[in-house]
Amino acid sequence: MLNPVASHGALTDTERFMFESWGYLIIPDVLSAEEAQQCLEASVRIHREAKTEGFGQVGRGYESEPALERLMDHPAVLPKIRGLYGDRFIMQSGWNTKQPAFGGMGGWHQDGSGAYNFNKLSFPFIPLVQLRASFLLTDQSQPRMGNMELIPGSHRSQVPLPEALRKEKGDLPIGHVICAKAGSVLLFHNAVWHRTYAHDGDYDRYTMHYIYSPPWVKPSDRLQNSPSFLERTTPLRRALMGEFSRPDAPYGANYDPPPFDDGNGA
Repeated sequence: MLNPVASHGALTDTERFMFESWGYLIIPDVLSAEEAQQCLEASVRIHREAKTEGFGQVGRGYESEPALERLMDHPAVLPKIRGLYGDRFIMQSGWNTKQPAFGGMGGWHQDGSGAYNFNKLSFPFIPLVQLRASFLLTDQSQPRMGNMELIPGSHRSQVPLPEALRKEKGDLPIGHVICAKAGSVLLFHNAVWHRTYAHDGDYDRYTMHYIYSPPWVKPSDRLQNSPSFLERTTPLRRALMGEFSRPDAPYGANYDPPPFDDGNGA
């Protein structure tokens, strides 16, 4: 199986071409086994506290779990975000998902907003409004381990996925089941058609998703930032949370980029 595998750090020209062609990249070995285990334990805690049953999705876990907070600006991943967006973007949301043991097949979909779908923003292609970095926290090195399945290049399709296929959760011969170890990251465009693949294991599958967007997009996991979190976190993470000074509203003028540690920030 072909895989759009990327290295750690800055986005290369080849990786940009792969992303534009396929709509996603796979970054292996972002987290060590110990780091992935710490994040997994944090994920179990936040879902236990949220009392999720069956498939569960919990936001803002980064506020209470340092292991998850550190993923927000991970040096293996954040340079890819900058390579695709430039220096001005926010962390729109951070969702931790649990697929339960023996979980079934999910439905095909694109990421977006039911209130105002992203396909209304541009024609013929849906623009990059949500760039998702999914940190795999349980092993998905074989199919049917709660993997993500994507349709390569579907973010450039000018026709929607057939409704019958979506309704029946049917298979496509070009569906790509992502097989990667815990600690890997899947980076993908909001318009790529995707779904959760079946999970045959007797354990819950966990993934931490960080979603990055243009700075004018409203956060979706919070109505406002936690003052206590902002007080204790780093300046870069505060900027990624959207806590920056705007010289003109609504974004009529530029603003200083986040304080990246390579000397190119404000």
